[in-house]
Amino acid sequence: MHNVGDLLAARMSEEVVWIEPLAPVYDALHLMNEHNIGALLVQIDEYLVGIVSERDYVRKVILDTHSAKTTKVSEIMTRDVITVTRIDTVVHCVALMRKHQVRHLPVVEAGRAIGMVSLRDLFLDVIHEKFEEHDISTETD
Repeated sequence: MHNVGDLLAARMSEEVVWIEPLAPVYDALHLMNEHNIGALLVQIDEYLVGIVSERDYVRKVILDTHSAKTTKVSEIMTRDVITVTRIDTVVHCVALMRKHQVRHLPVVEAGRAIGMVSLRDLFLDVIHEKFEEHDISTETD
């Protein structure tokens, strides 16, 4: 069974993408688009203070008819962030996501974010592991 550390090791070249809480939501959307991700860590001096997602934007900016250029990330971010560590298992992460109805989990060490795993990451890992168990190749031509 894989853990979060295994997932992060497989993509160590990826940077942790984050934004400051006083940045405009528009800048957060630009970063998410640029990095093709659905959520950003919100940090102050490398310490995790929240998370903001595309879903937050839709529900708290668009539907409330606010402007992405004037609304601050801190106004829409989730402050009570559910986090995991490198040693947490993929199964544990899936259970946390299901229980808290979230799609992204920041990976934290000593209060600092070192990465993030998404529901997609976990799903692909589980599928890959099942293919390995049955000795089926996941390579595509």
